[in-house]
Amino acid sequence: MKRILAALVAGCVLAVAGAAAAAEAGSKDEAVALVKKAIGFMQANGADKAYAEFSNPKGQFVDRDLYVVIYDMNGKCLAHGANVKMIGRDLMDNKDVDGKEFVKERVEMMKKQPSGWQDYKFRNPTSNQVEPKSMYVERVNDVIVGCGIYKK
Repeated sequence: MKRILAALVAGCVLAVAGAAAAAEAGSKDEAVALVKKAIGFMQANGADKAYAEFSNPKGQFVDRDLYVVIYDMNGKCLAHGANVKMIGRDLMDNKDVDGKEFVKERVEMMKKQPSGWQDYKFRNPTSNQVEPKSMYVERVNDVIVGCGIYKK
């Protein structure tokens, strides 16, 4: 009986730990919602105010491992919620750890369609590890608005 009870308790602990870990990471629905919120904020407040807010690590567009990025259609980073050092840089030729030119791929995708998901590998700001990432992006006029999830 004690073994059965111990097994049940262990199972419950693992289930709670798994749910807590999942809550620490953003979901696909949350990433899409953050992009939509960012687009609305940008349209209501203008690009300069929006880009400053998107790049604020303590602002309303950074949530756990979710953050907003903005690129122009030439691969220049205009806002980045996880790394302000990226802002203003031409990142078109950046590659992930597998050699994938993810910014170039993103720009090409946005030239062909108004929104979509893109997979690549990138540093997770909460774990500081390079992890598989899936980013939701939307084209708004001449910029790309994105937010991604880290897939564990």
